[in-house]
Amino acid sequence: QVQLVESGGGLVQAGGSLRLSCANSGRTFSSYAMGWFRQAPGKAREFVAAISRSGGVTYYADSVKGRFTISRDNAKNTVYLQMNSLKPEDTAVYYCAAGERGTPTWLEGYDYWGQGTQVTVSS
Repeated sequence: QVQLVESGGGLVQAGGSLRLSCANSGRTFSSYAMGWFRQAPGKAREFVAAISRSGGVTYYADSVKGRFTISRDNAKNTVYLQMNSLKPEDTAVYYCAAGERGTPTWLEGYDYWGQGTQVTVSS
């Protein structure tokens, strides 16, 4: 069973940084590709970043490329999202997800979701 719990969200000024974490309580964390998505009020949930099972392959949305970094520690069953140079438009609820096939960059490619963590960037 996969249970994902995000943490690390909060309020930060524009230009600041936050590091999100997503812990998986299951024993097969390394069997899943992991992704981060976000949803702003009134908008659809959108892809942010993804990482392969080994961590050797990563993908990013154009809007965060060069500012965000996804990484994972399979020994700790945790995936991270380091967010630098934050902008007000990064304000959203951030969700992590686990996928059983490939390293998807779309919502439907993921099978398990966390409950989300709020990130608010003030101008």
